[in-house]
Amino acid sequence: METPTPTSDSPTSDPADPRIADAVQAARLYYFQDQTMAAIGRDMGVSRSTVSRLITYARTSGLVEIKISTPHGQAPRIEREFSERYGVRAHVVTVPELVGDLERLEKVATFAGRLLASFFDSDMVMGIAWGTTLSEVSKHLAPKRTYNSYVVQLNGAANTRTTGISYASDIIRTIADAYGALPQGFPVPAFFDYPETREQLWRERSIKRVLDMQKRMDLAVFSIGVPGGNVPSHVYTAGYLEPDEAEALRRDGVVGDIATVFFRSDGSYRGIELNERASGPRLDLFEKVARRVCIVAGTAKLPALAGALRGGLITDLIIDDVSATALVS
Repeated sequence: METPTPTSDSPTSDPADPRIADAVQAARLYYFQDQTMAAIGRDMGVSRSTVSRLITYARTSGLVEIKISTPHGQAPRIEREFSERYGVRAHVVTVPELVGDLERLEKVATFAGRLLASFFDSDMVMGIAWGTTLSEVSKHLAPKRTYNSYVVQLNGAANTRTTGISYASDIIRTIADAYGALPQGFPVPAFFDYPETREQLWRERSIKRVLDMQKRMDLAVFSIGVPGGNVPSHVYTAGYLEPDEAEALRRDGVVGDIATVFFRSDGSYRGIELNERASGPRLDLFEKVARRVCIVAGTAKLPALAGALRGGLITDLIIDDVSATALVS
C-alpha cells in the first residue's frame, strides 16, 4: 500500500506569524506521534477544531511536506502499464467520471501542484512552459522553501495583438514565489516573423543568459497544447497563430506542441517550418533534462500525448484516470 510519509520543512510563511509555533507543535504530535486531534487539543489546551486548522495551516504554508513512497512493484496497475509501455513514471489522478473538463483540469492541477514540491529542491532550475494547464497548476502549489533555485520561462509570450508578458510572468512569478526561487522571464515573441531574427537575437547577451539557464534545467514542467477541446490551449485561442500558419501545421501533420514547439504523431519535430521561428527550446534539449513532467487533463489531448510519449519527450506524466485508461487501452 502507499503510505504517506510526512517530513518537516522550512516554512515559506511569515516567520512573525504567531501560528507557526503552535502549528509546528500540533503537526509533530499528529504526524510523528500519531496522536488524535482531540488528544492534541487536550495537551495544547485548545479545541479540536483549532488543532485541525493548525494542521491544515502547517500543510499549506510549507511547514509540512507530504511524500508518498510506493513499494517496488506495488504501483497501481495502470501506472505500471505506462512504465512498461512508454518507460515513464505515471501519476494517475482519480476523478469522478461525470465531471466536466474544467473540473477535471482543476483536480489534476491540484494534484500536480502538490506533487511538484517533491520534485523541486534547492540548487535546481525549473523550466516552465506557460499555458492554460500551468496557469491552473500555479493556483494549487504546496509551498516549500528552497535556496539558490530558479524558475525560468521556456518560451516567449508576445504576439501581434499583445505582449503576453503579464500572463506568462504571473505564472512564472507565482511558481517561483511558492518555492522561494528567483523567477526568470523570457521577454521575446512566441513566434518570430523570420528565422534569422531569432538567430540574431539569440546572440544577444541578455537573451543568451536565459538560454543558458534553460540548458541547465534539472526539471521541465509543461502540458501539451492542442487545437480544439472544451478547454482550448492558450496558444491556439489567443491570437498566436495566423490562419495560414494553422493550415501549414495541418499540412505538416502536427498534432500538438510543447512550449510552442510543434511535433507530429510519431514525436518528430524537425522540418516543421514554424519551429524555425518559435521561441521555445528545441525539443532535443528536453531529452537532456533529467525530469520532464507533463500534465494532461482530458481526452482531447491524447493523440498529441501519444506522439510526445513516442518521441521520448516525457519522464513523468500526471494525468486523470479516464484519459489514462483510454490511452493504454
